[in-house]
Amino acid sequence: MGKNKMGSLLATLLVFFTMAFGMTGKASADDNSLQKIKEAGVLKVATSPDYPPFESQTTINGQSQDVGLDIEVAKQIAKDLGVKLKIMNMDFGSVLVAIQTGKADMAIAGLTPTDERRQSVDFSKVYYTGGQTFLINKKDVKKFKTAKNLHGQKIATQTGSLQNSLAKKYFDDSTLSSMDKTPDLIFSLENQKVDAVGIEKPVAQAYVAHNKNLAMIDAGYPNDAAESGKAIAVSKGSTALVNAMNQSIDKIEQHHWTNKYLKEAGKYVDDNAADTSMMRYWHYFYNGFLNTTLIAVIAVVFGILLGVLLVLMKLSAWKLLAWPATAYIEIVRGTPMMVQVLLVYFGLGALINMPALVAGIIAVALNSGAYVAEIIRGGINSLDKGQKEAAQSLGFSKVDTMRFVILPQAFKNIWPSLGNEFVSVIKESSIVSIIGVTDLIYQLNVVRADTYRGVAPIVVVMVIYFLMTFSLTRLLNHFERKMNHE
Repeated sequence: MGKNKMGSLLATLLVFFTMAFGMTGKASADDNSLQKIKEAGVLKVATSPDYPPFESQTTINGQSQDVGLDIEVAKQIAKDLGVKLKIMNMDFGSVLVAIQTGKADMAIAGLTPTDERRQSVDFSKVYYTGGQTFLINKKDVKKFKTAKNLHGQKIATQTGSLQNSLAKKYFDDSTLSSMDKTPDLIFSLENQKVDAVGIEKPVAQAYVAHNKNLAMIDAGYPNDAAESGKAIAVSKGSTALVNAMNQSIDKIEQHHWTNKYLKEAGKYVDDNAADTSMMRYWHYFYNGFLNTTLIAVIAVVFGILLGVLLVLMKLSAWKLLAWPATAYIEIVRGTPMMVQVLLVYFGLGALINMPALVAGIIAVALNSGAYVAEIIRGGINSLDKGQKEAAQSLGFSKVDTMRFVILPQAFKNIWPSLGNEFVSVIKESSIVSIIGVTDLIYQLNVVRADTYRGVAPIVVVMVIYFLMTFSLTRLLNHFERKMNHE
């Protein structure tokens, strides 16, 4: 598929650890995959709605809905099983982890059943076979009449995609580059940073249909049909579910519904492209703003409470308290937040079923707590030791000294640093989009995919982030001035 697999390595590591701790389901001969779905009455499907016409979002009756070829296939499978369909949107790098950790029953996201992926998941039969193409600028049609003319040129593909692997294999004499998102590739092509973009045929057709400056040429890869087939992924050992999905796919092929689904998906693509003004998508950005604000506020509040607890433990004379606090702080500060978010959602989520938004808040709060703890520790260490001695000479206990003398003065000194942490949380919380939390970055990617516009949605989100952080900074400065006058 033409989507990035940046999260795939992290996903593999995550699954390894969850398996090590016994948190993943059994891939045994005792297969109850189909029975569990029917008993629950719900088919949970993981997808990444930023790849039209396979999957995208559109506004229907004022509500955002998932549409596309893959969504229609999932609907048919759910209908044949006699259960409700629940779409779980997330970053493409997380869809396979979702089924490996039991968060979803199947993943349908334009997945190509490669040998590498078959090592960790099972696949249905192929339900769609497309082709590989190159997008070029229309003015270069005479220059690049066929793919052979691209040898020695600048070619870009999506990171970790099938197109990336094919370009490395067949165009090793060209200058190859990769990016995470398809809209970024198109933007680079339009600005002549690259000469061609390797992309899947249906996606290329959608771009050409809605961008008069682009054209496409066949990639001419051998065994193209076999390499670009799309299938549905499920957890290892889910034979009963695979058989049921294959029956639905047979029905779809028998009635030639794939072409029908693609035609319907094309209508939604046309509708989205008909009005690409950012005002049309205001509710996307508004919902992203609300979720980003909610995550930041709750994460900072609980982060401060956790930070106070951690610093008290770290400064304690009891090693049984100091060592775990020190270890926690070092581990959290020494690992990427992306890994922490994945671990909370898929690792902890394998034990406790929690929504993506809740998991995102928990992960960001746990991360913030470690940094706040060090900020508070620095504030405490900055105080004159005479403060503690004076309090104790007045008969204050250690607890009262810390509560009424040390911490109030420390917080006054570290207020600017805490403010910076709050601002950082607002920006860094964007990483939760990888598990499907509809924050500003998640909505940004959806709007870019739906409108085929590369820059305008970015500008809108930049302005929103700036207004958020600027307003917060002014508010924090106000309280700082009040504290300095007291």
